[in-house]
Formats: sequence, C-alpha cells, structure tokens
Amino acid sequence: MADTKQADEQLDDQPAGGRPGKRDERRTAALAKAVRAFAAAHGGSTGAQLAHIGRGRVRIALVGADGQWGNLVADSLDIARAAAERAGAELHEDFDGEFAAKVRTGPYEWSRMAGIQVGGPANT
Repeated sequence: MADTKQADEQLDDQPAGGRPGKRDERRTAALAKAVRAFAAAHGGSTGAQLAHIGRGRVRIALVGADGQWGNLVADSLDIARAAAERAGAELHEDFDGEFAAKVRTGPYEWSRMAGIQVGGPANT
C-alpha cells in the first residue's frame, strides 16, 4: 500500500510531506495574477466565491467593485483558495444576498438568459 500512496502523491505533484509542488505553485501564482488584473480593471477590489464544478475543478466566481463579473477555474480547492487570498480578494461562502446583488448584467446577459423565449439569439 505504501507504494500506491507514493505513486498517487507523485501524480498530484505533491512531494512527500504534503507540501505543494512547483506546478501547483505556478498555477496558484498565475490565477492570483489573473484575479489581481480583474480587480484592477474593475474598480480596484474584487469579491470571490469558490464552488466545486466537478472532476476536482473549482470555479472562482469574481465580482468587481463596478459590478462586472467573471470566472476562473482552478485544479483544486487549495489552489483556488490560495490564489484568491494571495490576490487580496474578499472570499464569500455563498453567491447570494449582498454579494450577488453587486453583480451588474447588461443586454448580452439578459438576452442569453432569456434565450429564444424573449427574442434572444437563436440556439442554433
């Protein structure tokens, strides 16, 4: 069993001892840079909410101070949390209430949400 555990750790790019590997550190740094760039482009601060989306992936939903929003995807919850914290994003447990009320949508989002029912773009 020890051999299996060691092989699993190597696949996850986690050296013995449980410290993150270089690949995870690079991904964390790249995501943190993207979160900081989003914040700079949308009012200087941003809120973030983390959500599992399947196959170990985690969505980082971002909402800027100006109400614009966007998503990033991380390979794990640890990477997503570390990136958001490193970038200085305010983490929210849920995407509801006051945090969700900050989101501003435009004509594009409304037409996509309504789809073909209210004259939005055809789904062809």
